[in-house]
Amino acid sequence: MPRDTLTADRIVRAAIELLDEEGLDGLNMRSLAKRLGSAATAVYWHIKTKDDLVRLASDAIWQEVEPPDLATTDWRTAATSHATHMHAMLTRHPWLVQAFGSHLLHGPGQARHNDVSLAIYEKAGFAAADADRAAAGVFTFVLGSALGPAAQVSLNRRLSKNGADAEQLMADAMARATETAMHYPRLRERLGTTAATEYTAAPDHTFAFGLQSLLDGFEARLAADGASRPR
Repeated sequence: MPRDTLTADRIVRAAIELLDEEGLDGLNMRSLAKRLGSAATAVYWHIKTKDDLVRLASDAIWQEVEPPDLATTDWRTAATSHATHMHAMLTRHPWLVQAFGSHLLHGPGQARHNDVSLAIYEKAGFAAADADRAAAGVFTFVLGSALGPAAQVSLNRRLSKNGADAEQLMADAMARATETAMHYPRLRERLGTTAATEYTAAPDHTFAFGLQSLLDGFEARLAADGASRPR
């Protein structure tokens, strides 16, 4: 593909696809150029460094988080929707969780998301400083909830290198972990039931349970603050 047919947007979209498939370690200008049917020098003409590329790709996927309509939605429904969409986005693109710890990420997509988060908790009734804390608390919870799936994707990719049987390696490790867990009464009780999931796997609905519990706490705090104000 000649250089003049490339655009920064096309390069970023191709980078997202490559990151989804190969992770941060699999992204390089040579592989990206091959995917685009171009030369690496043509990619560099539009985007100068890999760090710039990761920053642009990360900001583009923040646009996938659909903002709630605060004019027609109560704050708690808006908060649930916004956090759930963010969790889904992070699960679709597990490399972003890793990128937070290795790249300086910023841009209009992320800024829009942060602004909507603050608006949700201001609508709830929090003063500006507490709206900041509430938004940060929910972000930290969502990011932590997405860490497990992201780590699993990264681990599977690493275990599969050089033709290794990742599934068998995981099964062997799980068997050893389960054997160790059987020495502890609460773990043994759960692993011995028919409803037990794989050891270390999060139970069903863990994210929804945690999010609603966090919002319950916000609601209780708002109610307590309102009751303590002089009338």
